[in-house]
Amino acid sequence: MGPSFNEQFDQHGVWRREFAHQLKRLAEWMASHELMDAAVQERLQRLEDQVRSDKVMVAFVAEFSRGKSELINAIFFADYGRRIMPASAGRTTMCPTELGYDASSPPSLRLLPIETRLQMQSLAEWRVKTDRWEEIPLTVGDADQIAKALEKVSEVRKVSLDDARALGFWHDDLVDENPVPDADGLVEVPKWRHALINIPHPLLKQGLVILDTPGLNAVGAEPELTVNLIPQAHAVVFILGADTGVTRSDLSIWREHLATSVESVDARLVVLNKIDTLWDTLNSAEQVQAQLERQCRTSAEVLGIPLDRVVPVSAQKGLVAKITADDLLLESSGLPVLEEVLAKGIMGRRQSILRAAVANGVSNLRVETSRVINIRRRDLDDQMAELRSLRGKNASVIESMRHRIEQEQREFDLSTSKIQAVRAVHLKLLREVFQQLGAKALKAELSELAQTLQQKGLKLGVKKIYLQTFDSLRATLDKAQASGTEIQAMLGGTFRQLNAEFGFSLQVPAPPQLEHFIQDLNQIEQSHLQYLGMSNALKLAQPEFSERLVRALAMRLRTVYESAANDLELWSKSATAQLDAQLRERRRSFSRRIEAVDRIQQAASGLVERISEIEANEEELGQLERRLQELTAQLIALPGVNAVTTGGDPLPA
Repeated sequence: MGPSFNEQFDQHGVWRREFAHQLKRLAEWMASHELMDAAVQERLQRLEDQVRSDKVMVAFVAEFSRGKSELINAIFFADYGRRIMPASAGRTTMCPTELGYDASSPPSLRLLPIETRLQMQSLAEWRVKTDRWEEIPLTVGDADQIAKALEKVSEVRKVSLDDARALGFWHDDLVDENPVPDADGLVEVPKWRHALINIPHPLLKQGLVILDTPGLNAVGAEPELTVNLIPQAHAVVFILGADTGVTRSDLSIWREHLATSVESVDARLVVLNKIDTLWDTLNSAEQVQAQLERQCRTSAEVLGIPLDRVVPVSAQKGLVAKITADDLLLESSGLPVLEEVLAKGIMGRRQSILRAAVANGVSNLRVETSRVINIRRRDLDDQMAELRSLRGKNASVIESMRHRIEQEQREFDLSTSKIQAVRAVHLKLLREVFQQLGAKALKAELSELAQTLQQKGLKLGVKKIYLQTFDSLRATLDKAQASGTEIQAMLGGTFRQLNAEFGFSLQVPAPPQLEHFIQDLNQIEQSHLQYLGMSNALKLAQPEFSERLVRALAMRLRTVYESAANDLELWSKSATAQLDAQLRERRRSFSRRIEAVDRIQQAASGLVERISEIEANEEELGQLERRLQELTAQLIALPGVNAVTTGGDPLPA
């Protein structure tokens, strides 16, 4: 049996901390040797932020009474020795609940009242309005207090049909989905719209985020949950009951919210829970096993997934087994198999993606820093040739050389105006791209879709508008890509001219690549098109629901556009930073050349001393380059999970 999800996630956390630690030491080493320019600093910061803040979200989705909260307890919270998430019979988690950890906030449970649905702000907007949330402090060492506080996510309230309709829990045309009114005509709805649990659990501290979602009615009522949070989860665990198999409502959740594309199914894991209900003393172990295998096969066929994506477990028996240290019961519960599948699937895939991004970032960092070292090496070579030409020359020749260097310096200083003009054109083009990707432009692109969705009644032509909108969004990214390529071509011509005039060694970076943002748009389009089928036509007829849907879309798209703009900005910094570096090194070179000539004029031994200094500097540059290669190679080759060590030797100077 391989490592459990908890063990592998813990090892992943150690790897991330060690990487961030080594990256910080690399930054300090580079700063101490004046190898840090704006682009290098930005790239280092991005790498550190990417690794330190990397989150892994696992969403648990199920219809009511499938044992979802119990499964979360069994996998993540058994060490508390009791249930933490409410998991009694009947409906437990009534509102979407996120478990994570933010060290800047005290441990707490924050609850957003259901009434906020009557206003049009998205969940993302409500997150920053702390005054509207009810906050309950959590006592970290007191499992009973935490469990008691978390019972609030189960709270409900009774409202009139009009209020239920306004809140999105009653649809006149969807009779089967509506809750049953009581004798007074009132219906039960969740008291809270969303819950945020901030607790320093070891896995949550390392970046795990757990999303616990309620059943079909609540999932469908919150568009932001289904088009933003669930699609962005790195893995979705879909829970069925072993005794019921795939019910009609299970299938609705799967088809409408989870199986939106072939790619999304790869990140889905189906858990057939409550297998202990099949344990029957009247049947033999072989009969029970055959029945269980039949349920797994049937579930896989109905959902259209490979059989190995269906894992049978008993969350309740697994939790009991962990608390009582009953190894035999734990094995029978199937929980260790599920944890291993989670570990290999989520953590294996997540770390490979992160390591690939890290390797690419470190390689770019190495190239940019090597360029600075090579600039210094070339300037030293020029100085060496210049000084050797002075051997045996008289004072007038040396004085003449000093005047020539000063003249070169004056001409160079005058030429910087040309360089600033090039930079101004470059920045103007870049600003135009940023405007195309800005919030104002995005709002304009979404205006027709927003107007169509906000019309009353059935929206029969909305799919066409959706497709046109996403075609337009993709065209905007294509235009940004073309602008980036145009800027790159312009810089290429300018760099060649500067190289010829001033002996620079400027190399324009490859054009920025925005294709993966277009893939993000395709995924977002897929997750939204699910709402355009007949099953959701009646919900879309409600202007409030439609407006929430378009707000959720706008929030997600803004993130994509901002990320694309950030990538373009980093690319731009990489291009201009080498120009800044060569200007800086050239000015430094003029100062050193004049200083060397002055020393030669003052003392006969000055020439020999300066030549010796340059030889020593060249050797030092060789050492710097070798050390840079070593340090960046160490970052790329850091051992992954299962082989991570902490600590490390101190960096030499």
